[in-house]
Amino acid sequence: MHPFFKFLRTLLDKAILTFCGFAIITLVVTVTWQVFSRYVLNDPSSFTDELARYTMIWFGLFGASYLFGKNGHLAITLFIGSIKAKYRKYCHLLIHLVSFTFIYLAMIKGGMQLIGRTMLQSSPALQIPMAYVYFILPLSGTLMLIYLVLNTIDMFAHEHSAKQG
Repeated sequence: MHPFFKFLRTLLDKAILTFCGFAIITLVVTVTWQVFSRYVLNDPSSFTDELARYTMIWFGLFGASYLFGKNGHLAITLFIGSIKAKYRKYCHLLIHLVSFTFIYLAMIKGGMQLIGRTMLQSSPALQIPMAYVYFILPLSGTLMLIYLVLNTIDMFAHEHSAKQG
């Protein structure tokens, strides 16, 4: 694989993992405070439940993007395993095209429409535009598409190097 693509993948991986680390810390702190304020102070915090919920959404979708980049996403391999080895790359390419289409239409295009519809709607406790919460859809979709392109390039680069070797 070209050094630029390796650099891009490493940069994306580090950025996502850094965000996920901060998200985990945020989740631990907010949930701990929620439990403490509810059971010890008998005065539950009004914003921690909502902040933890939104952080979990962002954490889950960033984690899914990272997993997509590692080719660790859920896959049914029975069909691919039954195909002759020389045709598997075409099957993978078809799967990548279907994935690309779904991610673009559902997460990016649909996410952008959802952001447009919710820009004026505020969250109950945090009073932030709900569009900020839903921004994770096109953002993680874009990351998934970048990883999909990198995985496809990597698949053909491995095949090319195997033919030369």
